[in-house]
Amino acid sequence: MRGFLVSDNHDTLVLLRLAGIPGVLVHGPEETAEAIEDVLSNRTDVGILVITEKAAAEIPALVKSLRERDEPPLLVEIPDRHGSRRESDFLTGYIRDAIGVRIE
Repeated sequence: MRGFLVSDNHDTLVLLRLAGIPGVLVHGPEETAEAIEDVLSNRTDVGILVITEKAAAEIPALVKSLRERDEPPLLVEIPDRHGSRRESDFLTGYIRDAIGVRIE
């Protein structure tokens, strides 16, 4: 299985291409959704779908549906060269929301 990147940032696209991960540059929610649908329908070898946080924020419903799927590809959000857009405690909040356990 291979990885594939959907990025709103040219620098991230170039960096991951140097690491051997192909991808596509998108601008706006329509292009982002089209790129993901293309990967899902035409690229059966993709096991990990990497998407930048900013691109993922533009299509929250599609991201949620991809996370709830019971089949590949696994969706992984990464920060771009400007850093993470998430709060510093996003992981503990994610756990709390998912399973109802508060971690201190």
